[in-house]
Amino acid sequence: MKNLLVTGGAGFIGSNFVRMVLAEYTDYLVVNLDKLTYAGNLKNLDGFLDYPNHKFVKGDICDGKLIEKLIDQYKIDCLINFAAESHVDRSIIAPKDFIDTNVTGTLTLLQAAVDRKIKKFVQISTDEVYGALGAEGKFTEQTPLSPNSPYSASKASADHLVGAFGHTFGLKYNITRCSNNYGQFQFPEKMIPLMINNALNDKELPIYGDGLYIRDWLYVYDHCAAVWKVLIEGKKNQVYNIGGCNEKTNLEVVRIILDRLGKPESLIKHVKDRPGHDRRYAIDASKIMNELGWKPSVTFEEGIVETIDWYLNNKTWLDNVVSGDYKKYYEQMYKGR
Repeated sequence: MKNLLVTGGAGFIGSNFVRMVLAEYTDYLVVNLDKLTYAGNLKNLDGFLDYPNHKFVKGDICDGKLIEKLIDQYKIDCLINFAAESHVDRSIIAPKDFIDTNVTGTLTLLQAAVDRKIKKFVQISTDEVYGALGAEGKFTEQTPLSPNSPYSASKASADHLVGAFGHTFGLKYNITRCSNNYGQFQFPEKMIPLMINNALNDKELPIYGDGLYIRDWLYVYDHCAAVWKVLIEGKKNQVYNIGGCNEKTNLEVVRIILDRLGKPESLIKHVKDRPGHDRRYAIDASKIMNELGWKPSVTFEEGIVETIDWYLNNKTWLDNVVSGDYKKYYEQMYKGR
């Protein structure tokens, strides 16, 4: 399994995965397919685009003929699907985009994988497919799927399709479900880079509701390392939860960012909550830890410092991605809340 087709490889998590593989596993060929939507950015691959074992292709995962061509041309063994519309807030505004990419796109990839007899299909999913938790408990791989947003519903649908193709057509697959990622190259619609960018510019930091929503935070490199473990060692047709074991409220995270940047808490502004906001997520990652020997390499306190420092040292990247359409989106999401 030396020839990989990575979809969404210019996005946040996908680009970090591609960079990791190219840096650490030099005998693998990575064919990187990305549509380059607003969140896909070739700057995320600076220093790696011209690697001899890296082939970047601009294209849509809904283009079945292109997928088949790439599999044939590069003799692809394994397909890792990072490509997705992933922001809950955008799914509330434009749910059809999420069905098109996350459901129809995954179906297109699955059909090509079966037709071309791909050896393994790895679907990158999310803990949000499980729904919400109360004050106690954690999501396990046996937790029933109960998605509460158009985004999570589209990802749950894709997961079901992957399982159905495994059962019906004999496709060998794994599904990974991760908690909230953070780290370098994350588009600043997501909470941590949004708060870093606003704080750096002394802008208000909009926090939904009371700010006590709880997420389990996973450093992006640790997520990528876990996906690699699943790709190479994951048991046939198994789901693996990937969590950082770092439960924090949104307010806790924002205060850590402000403290690191030396900015006042007076920048915090509580705004009208988004519809259907899940109160708490928490991942039980014991399966991947026990079966595959993976564990997080950094604590949240270590990872957030690395993340903040990366944004401080890459202001040009940040300034470029918050220009143009981002400003319109920001106004649409937060003006008047």
